[in-house]
Amino acid sequence: MKKDVLRMGDARLLRRAEEVHSFDTPELHALLADMRATMQALEGVGLAAPQIGVNQRVVIFGVLHNPRYPDAEPVPETVLLNPVITPLSSDTEEDWEGCLSLPGLRGLVPRFKTIRYQGCDEYGALIDRTVSGFHARVVQHECDHLDGILYPMRIRDLRQFGFSEVLFPDSNVPEE
Repeated sequence: MKKDVLRMGDARLLRRAEEVHSFDTPELHALLADMRATMQALEGVGLAAPQIGVNQRVVIFGVLHNPRYPDAEPVPETVLLNPVITPLSSDTEEDWEGCLSLPGLRGLVPRFKTIRYQGCDEYGALIDRTVSGFHARVVQHECDHLDGILYPMRIRDLRQFGFSEVLFPDSNVPEE
């Protein structure tokens, strides 16, 4: 069932989420169903459990085509629990990000270009991937939520942060 997404300013978005210890449970599957429904209803490319008020280290992400990110390459649909991210170099790149917890806003955010991420799926199977580009950006953004970090906290120049319709007046990108 679609859930309400917490918005920036809610203290629950600023805490470190707790590890998941039980896999393949009815409760976990229900949480994931709620997260998928919420992400799809809002045309998101990712969602972290804390964004719907659940303080667990659970993220989902994936996109084939998304009107909010029309130029993004596909990212496989993934359930990632207890993730660990390792940057594979110090190389970063800045790109525009939005967030379902900050509707209507965009910011230019630096992220590592290439990362390795590890964790488990909902059944406890290990996930170990090396990715770059948009895929790496999405994973870093969603996993930041698990540590109480929202993307504006990473923006280097707040002149590159604002409302989508003001920053991109000729864009066809829908609002969050």
